[in-house]
Amino acid sequence: MDGAILKFQDEAKMNARGILKFHKNFATIYEIRSAEFPSIYQNAVKFQLEILSQGTLVLSFFKNPSQQRLILLSSLAFVAFFNFSFFKNIINAYGISGLNFIYFVCDVAALIAFLTLFFTIFSSRYTTKPILMICFFTSSFTAYFMDSYNVVIDSEMIRNAAQTNFAESADLFSPRLAIYVLVLGVLPCVLIARSRVSYRPLKFEILAKLKTAGICIIIIAALLFGFSKYYASFFREHKILRSYANPGYWIYSGVKFAAKSKKQGSQPLMQIATDAHIDKNSTNPKKLVVVVVGEAARADRFSLNGYERDTNPLLAKERGVVSLSNTHSCGTSTAQSVPCMFSLLNREEFSVEKAAEEQNVLDVLSRADDMAILWRDNNSDSKGVALRVKYQDFKIPQNNPICDVECRDEGMLAGLDKFVAENAGKDVLIVLHQMGNHGPAYFKRYKKEFEKFSPVCRDNELENCSQQEISNAYDNAILYTDHFLSKVIEFLKPYSKTHETAMIYMSDHGESLGEGGVYLHGMPYLFAPEAQKHIGAIVWLGEGKMRERYDLGALKSHKDDAFSHDNLFHTLLGIFEVDTKVYNKDLDILNGVKNRISH
Repeated sequence: MDGAILKFQDEAKMNARGILKFHKNFATIYEIRSAEFPSIYQNAVKFQLEILSQGTLVLSFFKNPSQQRLILLSSLAFVAFFNFSFFKNIINAYGISGLNFIYFVCDVAALIAFLTLFFTIFSSRYTTKPILMICFFTSSFTAYFMDSYNVVIDSEMIRNAAQTNFAESADLFSPRLAIYVLVLGVLPCVLIARSRVSYRPLKFEILAKLKTAGICIIIIAALLFGFSKYYASFFREHKILRSYANPGYWIYSGVKFAAKSKKQGSQPLMQIATDAHIDKNSTNPKKLVVVVVGEAARADRFSLNGYERDTNPLLAKERGVVSLSNTHSCGTSTAQSVPCMFSLLNREEFSVEKAAEEQNVLDVLSRADDMAILWRDNNSDSKGVALRVKYQDFKIPQNNPICDVECRDEGMLAGLDKFVAENAGKDVLIVLHQMGNHGPAYFKRYKKEFEKFSPVCRDNELENCSQQEISNAYDNAILYTDHFLSKVIEFLKPYSKTHETAMIYMSDHGESLGEGGVYLHGMPYLFAPEAQKHIGAIVWLGEGKMRERYDLGALKSHKDDAFSHDNLFHTLLGIFEVDTKVYNKDLDILNGVKNRISH
């Protein structure tokens, strides 16, 4: 008997040391971000950690927990360690003084009850441990990105992550991410895997589940009805807050994404604009148009739009350049915006699933026998837009001749003369998809000689950098885009003698640079800051026939008009003179500035 007691004591001491180490590491994480904590919440967390540390010997008694006890302990862990962003945003929205402190406590209790109810519903001898382990591991990633960048893990963010290549993902890796994953993901998984859950006969397990679920429902109902005025405000006026609940919201978003993905592609591709045609008897010169799809370029960082820094020195010298200063994106992520740009669907009716089931403007244009289309990509990919046209990957040195730390956007111009020559006598549309200002490693997005503004943030953990350092790196990347677009114009200029030439540039979305503690992009459109929706957009009209066709001065007078991604579909139809019933002249950026001269 004495030997058994001594053995138990030794095991308890080992468990205590392990748990103390866990709390020490996690306290370090909280300390890293202590400056961003409201003081009362910071103290609460430290107090919580102290209590848990002192209670390690008690925790040793849970070596063989029941199923319900394991679920409850897991729910407590999720609330204590995975929901910093959730509670931080609640405090920012409501404060924590007076009655709001009671509401805060209610939120904590409601979240514990909800998570316990959720895990209880899906619990069984064979599912409890796997579900908990998956949730802990995945939630360690979501906690990091929400805590570090204040992003929301919704279905579109999941889509964006699923379509991101390794090079883009690598920019997000950091020592702090590793700490989050090891401490919040791997360690709980190991502890759960090694725990010997004591299961009772099925009858008693069902009764225990019903009892636990009933208590949780009563708690949730009591809080909702007892504080109905507060929760009415919570769900109506502050809908965004629930998006930070971890793991609840990412689980909901993941299921939503999976359901949409399963449905996607189940329908045959719907043809649009089947009546579209280009007048083959026209004596007008052939068109050569380059569409540049930008990346994360916000309008207010273009000096062409009034930004105090000279980020567009080369474009400012081009007579045919017009910056459309009031242009907004369809979405806040590449996966959403790029398909929307080329879709007939407007932003209000657009969904990635709908767009995937019908043709886009490239499909409409490609029906013409005398039309050549090329998509070159230096980003993740075309997001399904270029599936039925010629596509070239320029993220690899085998195709892109200008690569150093990464392959550069200007490398996409290599060999374009050959493509135009091979398609002599045809209208030509070339789409160039930039790496642009893809974050968080803005310092990688430009060559060294474009580092005009310094010092720059050289850390992919943006919260470690000052606002000025982030801005400097971002502005340098805009400066490089200015260089790239001027190179596109240089490529087009010689063809202005034989073709109607034009360049249309539109960024896919904007970018948050730490304003209000928000970084990067991908926030739900309804709640996204203006910086993520207000995008850079530029039109250049070539000399010769194109400027005879359109009044450049009139276009400049409309530079501040409201435009969006919805305009691109119809502008391309208009510029290539495609006759179809789906063409909407009111959405054609250039239709209103046509000269009356017929040619």
